[in-house]
Amino acid sequence: MKQFDFISIGDVTTDVFIRIEKANVHVDNPLDGEQLCVINGAKIPYEFAKEIPAVGNSANAAVSATRLGLSTAFVSNVGDDPHGVDDIRALKGEGVDTKFITVHPGKTSNYHYVLWYKADRTILIKHEAYEYVLPDIGEPKWVYVSSVGENTLPYQARIVEYLQAHPSIKLAFQPGSFQIKVGYEALKGFYERADLFFCNVEEARLILKDAASEAAKLPALVSARGPKISVITDGPKGAYVFDGTHTHFMPPYPDPAPPYERTGAGDAFASTFAAALALGLTVKEAMRWAPVNSMSVVQKIGAQEGLLTRKALEGWLAKAPAEYAPRVIA
Repeated sequence: MKQFDFISIGDVTTDVFIRIEKANVHVDNPLDGEQLCVINGAKIPYEFAKEIPAVGNSANAAVSATRLGLSTAFVSNVGDDPHGVDDIRALKGEGVDTKFITVHPGKTSNYHYVLWYKADRTILIKHEAYEYVLPDIGEPKWVYVSSVGENTLPYQARIVEYLQAHPSIKLAFQPGSFQIKVGYEALKGFYERADLFFCNVEEARLILKDAASEAAKLPALVSARGPKISVITDGPKGAYVFDGTHTHFMPPYPDPAPPYERTGAGDAFASTFAAALALGLTVKEAMRWAPVNSMSVVQKIGAQEGLLTRKALEGWLAKAPAEYAPRVIA
């Protein structure tokens, strides 16, 4: 069996971006964040719609790692419908090995709607119910686990068992919304096994059940639950990284133009950081790589169009401002 550098595990979907104009955002409760509002019962005009196959946290990570030069495979599930065919075709077109994708007869593939207003988006999601089975993936250098649907705890336990039986495999864990919802205890095995962990500030507070902690303190608090390295992103403000000894702050890479659409910025950051380590770079080098791909992704529609090759990413780094560097804060 071919031994891959990087194998990503998680759900895959087709996203339909619907660019809307007649809407607004407001805040009723700061703890709930902004609300996207349209007139209920009205006919809401939209500017255009764009369908993008083969996306999702783990699919995005597989494409990112491939473009950066790693031999990559993807473990996922699709239905035997045209969307599933398109998902597999798109991934093959990126150079991702799809032999670990299971096609389920009589099932439909995941299909999500993205309401895109200004630079932000609200996603209507539906994860189809599949019989999840983990194939024999050999011993890749890295496994990247992210979003899967509800009611998949036995499958996720099987992934943990596989990782425990293959201690040479490095694990990057980026929990999706359902994985955060079930809580730390249900997925404790992933946290304790993780060499590398990712989430954003709001997700970290949910995981820790601590709404008051300062963003800078979150990586060390998460690593106390198990991960060797914890990376907590804070959107356009930057990111915080606990490397096992110190907490670092990494500023964002300067935007060459105002962000066009923010889907996939977090995935780009996480996957690029993981890919950098898989390529043999240091943690500090990975900190500098990751924001570059996030910057690039938000200039395009969707999570993958803006993902960079290694050559292109290093080109952006070569012209980074002097202040673009991690600094120790604790």
